[in-house]
Amino acid sequence: MSTSPIRIGTRASKLALWQAHWVADELRQLGATVEIVEIATQGDVQQSGPIAQLGLQGVFTKEIQAAVLRGEVDLAVHSLKDLPTETVAGLTLAAVPERASCADALVSTTGRKLKDLPPGAKIGTGSLRRQAQLRAMRPDLVIEGIRGNVGTRLSKLDSGEYDAIVLAVAGLNRLELSVRICEKLGPPQMLPAPGQGALGIECRAGDEPLLTFVGQLEHLDTRAATDAERAMLALLHAGCSAPVGAWGRIDDGKLSLDGLVASLDGSRILRASASGAAANAQQLGKQVAEELLAQGAEQLIHATREA
Repeated sequence: MSTSPIRIGTRASKLALWQAHWVADELRQLGATVEIVEIATQGDVQQSGPIAQLGLQGVFTKEIQAAVLRGEVDLAVHSLKDLPTETVAGLTLAAVPERASCADALVSTTGRKLKDLPPGAKIGTGSLRRQAQLRAMRPDLVIEGIRGNVGTRLSKLDSGEYDAIVLAVAGLNRLELSVRICEKLGPPQMLPAPGQGALGIECRAGDEPLLTFVGQLEHLDTRAATDAERAMLALLHAGCSAPVGAWGRIDDGKLSLDGLVASLDGSRILRASASGAAANAQQLGKQVAEELLAQGAEQLIHATREA
């Protein structure tokens, strides 16, 4: 491999930079010289309105992927849940490191858990998946959208705009904000987004020396679990912002996958599960997606787009 520095492209948010620096430190331990290059994405620039209304997938990834293809950076570090399942020509997912917690976290102004929030309490989350599952569990709460990075969302909570917000446990832990977590809303109670808690490292498909080097960060169990989750999402044609949850994990050497598609109001929750060999992760994901489609998942997803 070239002795030139490896240039990592990343969003400029504190969480994205933490993720990029974590990957950089891992690569440095393997002997590489690494540089961080900050890149603004559409999702960062357009901070008003729901993410789903931006009208396309990859709002947090496209600009960084384009920079990799142009040779301006050598690899991209993404939150895997933000990375569309459709492969970009010329790029490949070189490594998926070991996953952090995939759970969601409730952060409230009073320290209360979800069951203790009073009727009518206002909960902020920009995720349709979280909104639907929260409404299914607590239809008496007011669930509203929220945008911004982790710090911005916490500021909105602390200023009294919301009674509670829901964020990813992994992000709060990475930013050393775990003290703010009032309750972990993890599976099977609440299914995470496909890929939540995991990082995805993308490189140019033809850069074999770099692919081999970065591939040392691959975590096989995490790759199998997230491959199954993303295969399910891909067959559902749901995109990153639809009310779809997936939980893949390795138990006693076997890969298990639970999938969920919900109506936005939480009145309908479709579920399917399957298990099998980790080597068959893609097929397992497709199997769960087919079961969800047979239950009417396509109609729920379409209704969400029309809402």
